[in-house]
Amino acid sequence: MTKVKITLYSDKIKQLDQAVKTAFEMTVEAVISDIKTSQVVPKDTSALEDSLFPEVDVDRLVAWIILDTPYARRLYWHPEYNFRTDKNPNARGLWMHPYIDGDKKGFVIQTFAMFLKQQSGGLIT
Repeated sequence: MTKVKITLYSDKIKQLDQAVKTAFEMTVEAVISDIKTSQVVPKDTSALEDSLFPEVDVDRLVAWIILDTPYARRLYWHPEYNFRTDKNPNARGLWMHPYIDGDKKGFVIQTFAMFLKQQSGGLIT
């Protein structure tokens, strides 16, 4: 029978836990930045895009990206609308869908992995 010795380094576990939380918050901010940079939110007076903010629960690693205007839901769920593209050339409805099942599906995972590696203080290589 082989004996195995396991040593837990609580300081390293705490460091990784904090790195995960920080990387998560940074990832949420990166998604918001990417949404704005991609110019996909319909824009007239900038009120919709300016209302964009995150609500983050780092303990559960859950985040909501909120656009807080009375008409945000209507514009989001109606991609058939003829959105003006003079201010945001890629304006459309369903602007979060590329992150869910489209060409940006891996963005969140890749961005989180990059930030976690940065924040881990060398524990993740």
